[in-house]
Amino acid sequence: MKKYLNNQLNYLTMNKYVIVITAQEDIFLPAYKGSTFRGGFGNAFKKICCIQRHSECVKCILRDKCAYSFIFESSPLSDSQKLKNLEEIPRPFVIEPPLAKETKYHAGDILKFGLILFGKAVEFLPYMIYTFAELGKIGIGKGRGKFELKEVLDITGKVIYDSQTGVLKNTIKEAILSDSEESCLYNSLKINFLTPTRIKFNGHYTSNPEFHILFRTLLRRISNLMYFYCGKSLDINFKETISQSERIKIKNINVKWHDWERYSSRQNTRMSLGGFVGEAEYSGDIMPFMPFLRLGEYTHIGKNCTFGLGKYEIGKN
Repeated sequence: MKKYLNNQLNYLTMNKYVIVITAQEDIFLPAYKGSTFRGGFGNAFKKICCIQRHSECVKCILRDKCAYSFIFESSPLSDSQKLKNLEEIPRPFVIEPPLAKETKYHAGDILKFGLILFGKAVEFLPYMIYTFAELGKIGIGKGRGKFELKEVLDITGKVIYDSQTGVLKNTIKEAILSDSEESCLYNSLKINFLTPTRIKFNGHYTSNPEFHILFRTLLRRISNLMYFYCGKSLDINFKETISQSERIKIKNINVKWHDWERYSSRQNTRMSLGGFVGEAEYSGDIMPFMPFLRLGEYTHIGKNCTFGLGKYEIGKN
């Protein structure tokens, strides 16, 4: 059963990269940098790809062939069996900003942040690398501090792109799960929520991360990413699996709500993106859920994952 589940989850192909940049002048960033990197990336990406910048993607004749539309404005196809009544679907990428609290970087300082791509999004990696290089010329943060894209590394630490050669080496999709993983039994589990985690349950954002709430949210995200960007459906009994997750109980909890705001230039408004951070320990038969939880360390969980929100790590007990 475990091998079958791992094979199922491996349909969600992922590539994780580390983007390395060097400050060319003073750069001023907020304590949480996800909005700055995600916002700058989105604006620069649109300038590079979009030939009708003053038109909405939904009205553009090139929408189905546009890199920007695919990455930032994806919506279900008319014949889609999932989310077909929604205007948008989960985005096929996550930016993991540096978690250091420093707000000022000097010329010569090096910053690293993660970029995770799901399914077909990896085909647009050259666009993204070029976008980050151009973003460095535009600048980020208060005062638009300039930087240079130094290199890009894959999940193994191998350099796949460097600014000196300008050559992007071939990349291979990384399957995260293996049949041999999780050979030990889990009766308790600690999860560290590293960035604000925004989870809606019964129509409201929750600060009480009960296991079944986490699992419902994670299951939905994984299955939707797999369906829309990998062309595969997750073949499990959703109702039975969710019912089983309700038997996992909170053993210890130490979380707090962290309020965070960003300004959206596209919507011309300030957005509140608060979520809970901290840690929670669970007890029960955790083993059946470990493949999902391991995958979730890459997909993140909850709302606004493209900003790096909903990042968690499985702790050791």
